[in-house]
Amino acid sequence: MLEIGSIIDGKYKILNKIGQGGMSVVYLAMNERANKQWAIKEVRKDGVKDYEVVRQGLIAETDILKRLNHPHLPSIIDVIDRDDTFLIVMDYIEGKALDYWLKKEGAQPQERVVEWAKQICDVFGYLHSRKPPIIYRDLKPANVMLKPDGQIMIIDFGTAREFKETSIEDTSCLGTQGYAAPEQYGGHGQTDARTDIYTLGATMYHLLTGHNPSLPPYEMYPIRRWNPQLSSGLEEIVLKCTQRNPNDRYQSCAELMYALEHYGELDQEYRKRQMRKWRTFVAMCSLTAASLLGCVGFKVGETMTTKSSYEGYIKEAANSPEQSEREKYYTDAIKIDPRRGEAYHNLLQLCIRGADGSENDFDREETARLTSVLGYKGSGNRTNESYFEGNKEEYDEFAFQMGLAYFYSYEGGEKSGKSMSQTWFEKAAESESLDKDKKELSKRFASIAAYYASLDSVDESGYSTTSYGDYWIDLVSLTDGDLTSVVNPETALVMYKELVYRIDENALDFKRAGVTKGELLGELEETKKTLETTSFASTNANQTDINEQKKQEILNNISSAKEHVQVAFESRGTGGDADAE
Repeated sequence: MLEIGSIIDGKYKILNKIGQGGMSVVYLAMNERANKQWAIKEVRKDGVKDYEVVRQGLIAETDILKRLNHPHLPSIIDVIDRDDTFLIVMDYIEGKALDYWLKKEGAQPQERVVEWAKQICDVFGYLHSRKPPIIYRDLKPANVMLKPDGQIMIIDFGTAREFKETSIEDTSCLGTQGYAAPEQYGGHGQTDARTDIYTLGATMYHLLTGHNPSLPPYEMYPIRRWNPQLSSGLEEIVLKCTQRNPNDRYQSCAELMYALEHYGELDQEYRKRQMRKWRTFVAMCSLTAASLLGCVGFKVGETMTTKSSYEGYIKEAANSPEQSEREKYYTDAIKIDPRRGEAYHNLLQLCIRGADGSENDFDREETARLTSVLGYKGSGNRTNESYFEGNKEEYDEFAFQMGLAYFYSYEGGEKSGKSMSQTWFEKAAESESLDKDKKELSKRFASIAAYYASLDSVDESGYSTTSYGDYWIDLVSLTDGDLTSVVNPETALVMYKELVYRIDENALDFKRAGVTKGELLGELEETKKTLETTSFASTNANQTDINEQKKQEILNNISSAKEHVQVAFESRGTGGDADAE
């Protein structure tokens, strides 16, 4: 065991022991130079059977975590591999695991469990979108840390694996009995994203009922058997998550997220209320139906024929003032012909801009609904997205627009939005149908997204983990040339706004990286000239007015950014000459 007060690797001072598991001990350590606390996980050779196997698992765990950037995942800072011990230096997470709160308080309130489940869905959605997808496989209350601010962190990636499309089944059983899905036991098939959905369902079961599925009777009953006051809609969700056949579960975290966002609508009580309303409506309608049938019969038939066609649904959506109605019509159009692109593009723009065309929050709920549409299988085994991918020109343009939406508009957290944009931009960058300007932009966006989450992080020595010099080059390249010839006026304005904002926020960081004051001010001045001489008119007069207001806002921000650049270069002792041009 490490000694309290000892210095590890010349920089980590061991403060005290904060946890112990079956084969490891976790310590709280301080890097005094960076004035930051870290957690150090120690696995000793003399305390573990098959140490070399465990060591290889730890190396695999750290390799996975080093490639990930997500607000609900810990970062690996350092790995120290000694002859007698293996040390992992990682983020120190203040808080307690959910199993601690289960032992202390018992079953948790369903609203709280739903919020935790949505955060876990967000993490799993991120992991499953990696290339190749990462399957966590060992979710349970003990592996979910609850921080004081109510946010969760998923820990212990010892059983995570990369999904291999060519593999038929897993060669070993990894996971925790009771929480593990049937396919995690050797010979029952390969684990995939639906395996994580099973473990999340089992974890929700434990949190909602207080009954541990890894203890007798080793069975998960409907949750309302233990507490009739729980939501019947939530009971349906847990039951669907934990089906033995993966095909009977939610097929993606996006589908599950959507269900969690609307679990109240699944309640039997909700359905009964809706049925009573429907019966009342039918009774009222029947009083006048006879007199109307003759004169409207033909018109109804004509309308139904129109609505049941792809073009009909698109037309109905355009005439609908409510966003929810428009979403339904676009979704129905996609079900009729999932290869065509118009409904997908319109649905994405609706999520970003809302029914009235103004800016809208592209939040977790909307992304979940959109991803659910892409993953919908209907009565077959292929998803809508798999059909859409066959229409290369439309799909590649959609991938580019999805990347922009996540990069600039996502309201579920800036870091996770940038991270999720990477996959879509990489798809667009590989396109053979997009024009060269969009392909080049996609490559630059993917490059920025890959390291964006570390922009405000520091390493163990107390310095930034990202080169702001490289970031500056990529950032400026995004707004080179005539943007409005590549993207629509609204997107161009967002890109100019981001450039100005980053110069304003990170002037000192850019200075430290060797970017001169002349370069920063020059880029701001060039942006100002471009804004003043470029038309951002839209086919919609109302949108043109909105664009003009946005342009003026950016021009005002440029003045503020110039002042901050001046201040940054007047300060001394921060690297570089104060008068550097």
